[in-house]
Amino acid sequence: MNRSPEKIALGADAVSVHIGKTCILHGMTLALAAGRWTSIVGPNGAGKSTLLRALAGLQPCSGQVQLAGRPLADWPRRERAQTLSWLGQNEAAADDLTVYDVAMLGRLPHQPWLAPPSAADHAAVEQSLRATQAWDWRQRALGQLSGGERQRVLLARALAVQAPVLLMDEPLANLDPPHQADWLLLVRDLVAQGKTVVSVLHEVSFALQADEVVVVAAGRLLHHGSTSAPTSHRALEQVFDQRIRIEQAGGMWLALPRLARNSQENSHAN
Repeated sequence: MNRSPEKIALGADAVSVHIGKTCILHGMTLALAAGRWTSIVGPNGAGKSTLLRALAGLQPCSGQVQLAGRPLADWPRRERAQTLSWLGQNEAAADDLTVYDVAMLGRLPHQPWLAPPSAADHAAVEQSLRATQAWDWRQRALGQLSGGERQRVLLARALAVQAPVLLMDEPLANLDPPHQADWLLLVRDLVAQGKTVVSVLHEVSFALQADEVVVVAAGRLLHHGSTSAPTSHRALEQVFDQRIRIEQAGGMWLALPRLARNSQENSHAN
């Protein structure tokens, strides 16, 4: 790790994960900068979600994970829950809870045992539900919502923690294009506030809007760098077998499909 510890939000030092006899992560070492948005990208089965879960302390691993320069295992549970917020894939939540109550679950790390929600808790929940445009259905049961609406409520729950570090695994799942764009603006706003966001994304064009990209394949770190760097673009094209190309359009880096050579030749012939 070549950055000063006080500027690192999350670090992994030789982190490996075995599930049964299968090695999912192979001695991964990386340092994720504080106050920035880092996207983790790679093909299916690369170990992206496993890496994110290990960084969150949700996946048993060897090696060491550090949060703000301190071993994750040394953090008291409540303090860690206040510092690091998690949004996972297919998150479970009771369908009979109201949207408001689901978002309020994000405030549990801040509440004394069995204490009622404080004014600060209610303010944080309202702010998070408005940020995800879920405020208008705050009294509806979670089970009454569509997949995209449910995802926005679970995002609100993660935001309500008001943690300085947010980890999100496939946060765009079930979101339509307008709400995907809203998520992008929300993340940029969080980073502008000094928060750290780490996301696993299948949508490479969205991942390229981050500050940094981590490229993984077969449980190994292939590349970590700025999303604007040519080396990052080459790593992304390589990990997806040259089936995408990274180009700039409208001031944004985008991942576009690369036509097969035969298709290109046929189009020229016609």
